[in-house]
Amino acid sequence: MNAVLQAEGLTRVFPSPAGDVTAVRDAELSVAPGELVVVAGRSGAGKTTLLTMLGGLDRPTAGRVLVDGQDLASPATDIDSLRGSRIASIFQTAGLIPVLSAAENVEVPLRIRRVEAGERDRRVADALRDVGLEEHARQRPGELSGGQQQRVGIARALVMTPGILLADEPTAQLDSETGAQIMDLIARLVHERGTAAVVATHDQAMLARADRVLELHDGVLRERESRKVS
Repeated sequence: MNAVLQAEGLTRVFPSPAGDVTAVRDAELSVAPGELVVVAGRSGAGKTTLLTMLGGLDRPTAGRVLVDGQDLASPATDIDSLRGSRIASIFQTAGLIPVLSAAENVEVPLRIRRVEAGERDRRVADALRDVGLEEHARQRPGELSGGQQQRVGIARALVMTPGILLADEPTAQLDSETGAQIMDLIARLVHERGTAAVVATHDQAMLARADRVLELHDGVLRERESRKVS
């Protein structure tokens, strides 16, 4: 199956008074539709830097990122449009808007893309049902648990049916049981929807959900292990 997300020789160097710091060095990555790739590594290993480059939020010092064969650094590539339609991100905290309900938070990217009202309502309802929160649609973030807030964040990320999902430590702020539920949810949705997903984590318990596990150590990305989610 053809990859929808590729990294070729991806390198990111940050200057500092003590000398250049290489956060990611010559990373190679290829992710196919419906594949869940977990990038493991301790805090500070470069996982966030890798994901920001994959998502087009930061430009590499060297190498390139291809999304559907398009080079994100090419002047011909409309990164904003690509990120809005093809790439979605989940972070450590859900980052919900406190004054909006769960449904309204999920609706935000649809409004930005000017999706018609009836279609917005249908997609929001479907997204909340997918994450098991259809009965909490009218509740605001302050009325939801941490795990429920993260589920709303997942629904918001997936409501545009992106081809690529990038998740940076999505369970870091959750207890182990809730974190496992969130990772199970991400794995299920990725496989059901055929989404290409890269999830960064330092939580060793999360690796069992992956199709492939890569390890990032001192900026170097290597394949650790292949797994098949049952």
